[in-house]
Amino acid sequence: MDFSELDLSPEILQAVSDAGYTKPTPIQEQAIPHVKRGRDVLGCAQTGTGKTASFVLPMVDMLTAGRVRVRMPRSLILEPTRELATQVAASFELYGKHHRLAMALLIGGESFVDQERKLDRGVDVLIATPGRLLDLYGRGKILLSDTRILVIDEADRMLDMGFIPDVERIVGLLPESRQTLFFSATMPVEIRKLADAFLHDPVEVSVAPPASPAATVAQSIAVIDSGDKREALRRLIRSEDVKNA
Repeated sequence: MDFSELDLSPEILQAVSDAGYTKPTPIQEQAIPHVKRGRDVLGCAQTGTGKTASFVLPMVDMLTAGRVRVRMPRSLILEPTRELATQVAASFELYGKHHRLAMALLIGGESFVDQERKLDRGVDVLIATPGRLLDLYGRGKILLSDTRILVIDEADRMLDMGFIPDVERIVGLLPESRQTLFFSATMPVEIRKLADAFLHDPVEVSVAPPASPAATVAQSIAVIDSGDKREALRRLIRSEDVKNA
């Protein structure tokens, strides 16, 4: 299957082509049509599967129609860490370059003033970590009553990091008539219960057994002396040219 068979706009197809991609990954092939139809989606997909584009591509198309309102984001993407939030923001910039979508990134360590200024202008896409979002909500700087698309990404990491109470509070601030996209690398009982609470009649998509690593992620084991762990790790990172650790 090619991207051209996924009912994406010519502008999106051009952006995808410019990025060097011609064929969707399995998670993209499965999820994109359902997202475009407005269905809730429960996705089990690991890092390296192309999961981010499976919601970014259709969202860019879907948000082209309509207009922004002050402090009322049209869509919300929740990420557990600032690094992941920044990566998703970069994907929107990459694939939305032929569209005029306004985006704001709400993460810790950045100026409240700059973030508030963007919210005051209105945004189509709001990408946030739960804590920073609730900080700004508590200051009266953001309203979620007009948010029509919610993405909860890396739900299992949200659970591990203790963010689920914040996520539950945020979901309670959103309209019930929203579309929800819920992604997790694993699907333990706790995550399944959350999905059941947040989603309405979802389509389930999965590209690998819940506990398996993505094929694009390389793993290795090193045997070292117990007293030399830090220096051994430094040597391994230098010698193996590790990109992420």
